[in-house]
Amino acid sequence: MKLQTRIFAGLLVGATAGTISKAAVATPLRDGLIAIEPIGTAFIRLITMVVVPLVIGSLFTGIASLGDPRRLGRIGGRTLAYFLGTTFAAAVIGLCVARAMPFGLVPTLGAGKVTSTGAIPTLAESLLAIIPQNPFAAAVQGDLLPLIVAVCIFAAAATTLPDDKRRPVVDAFARLNDLSMIVIGWFMQLAPYAVAVLIAATIAKSGAGMLANLALFVVAVIAALAVHVALVFTPMLRLGAGLGVASFARGIADAVMLAFATASSSVALPVSMASANRLGVANDVAAFVLPAGATINKNGSAVYKAVTAVFLATIYGLPLGPPQWIAIVAASTAAAFAGAGVPGSSLVTTLIVLNAVGLQAQAAAGIALVAAIDRPLDMCRTAVNTIGNLVGAAWVARGTVAAGAESTSTAPEPAT
Repeated sequence: MKLQTRIFAGLLVGATAGTISKAAVATPLRDGLIAIEPIGTAFIRLITMVVVPLVIGSLFTGIASLGDPRRLGRIGGRTLAYFLGTTFAAAVIGLCVARAMPFGLVPTLGAGKVTSTGAIPTLAESLLAIIPQNPFAAAVQGDLLPLIVAVCIFAAAATTLPDDKRRPVVDAFARLNDLSMIVIGWFMQLAPYAVAVLIAATIAKSGAGMLANLALFVVAVIAALAVHVALVFTPMLRLGAGLGVASFARGIADAVMLAFATASSSVALPVSMASANRLGVANDVAAFVLPAGATINKNGSAVYKAVTAVFLATIYGLPLGPPQWIAIVAASTAAAFAGAGVPGSSLVTTLIVLNAVGLQAQAAAGIALVAAIDRPLDMCRTAVNTIGNLVGAAWVARGTVAAGAESTSTAPEPAT
């Protein structure tokens, strides 16, 4: 039985046991389910253990592998601008859609359960907090957003090294990323049992209304992904890349379906390369944009993280204002560049966003709630990631050709 099937079975078992425990005659069962909740929490702590090495390894490898930006020229500059711009837009759309959803209309885990430990930081303080004073201290304390900024700076510096000096450094961080993914694979084998325990305990304490909240969460994620495709990718495709939606959809259908089925943009990469060739994207552009995109460009993940942060903050009664909105967008954008193009990595890096918004104490239980239904959402956001990478390849290809033609047309004629 596939892992995602076993996780869903764990959800059903846990939901059934938790619902039964709400009966008046099942008090011993309810007490027992609440008593074993630490077993599920231990699983989340194991997953959390991998976050720092995964973020450092994957993010450094992805950025440092891009090569010297000065040497990459127009292709590299346009690609990085596309990645950053669309990922930021995805986080903003996820935040807006989630805030429009009526999460609070369903009984939650208790308003006011999350209490502030001090004054709410101002906008300036929130922005300054992103700048790391000590990246090692940030890693130890689990303050991952400053850590990501530090990793990005050092990875950008690595791109300026000569290839013979840069390659050993990148290889070392790539092996750290590989080890992190192996450990995640081990721990995910425990996920069905942990999900069953945590869902059962949650329903035993809060009631079956939590299932209605989860249904709203699924609707919010899918709606936000659709809005992002409609408002960001479609205009860029038609106006920026000069391609029709229907012809583009036919050209990339096999790559998107493979990404959806496997929930892995890395697995779909060879098919994506073939799709780009069918769309007329130059080989040098596709060979740069698509592998880089599979590693660091995850629009669907940015949408998912922003929606998840708003959803969990709402059900735990954490008030959200402008400083928290900015933290969600910034953390979702940054965290979307971390992780790997394999199933489940986005769920782990979502902890970055939850910690940034102030859900440290509830992050473990919150991740357990969404983990039970993560696989189908992972499939959806991976399909969006793949669409975004192919749109980006077409957009970069057209812009590079146009810039090259303009440069040629304005060049002085040789003297005769």
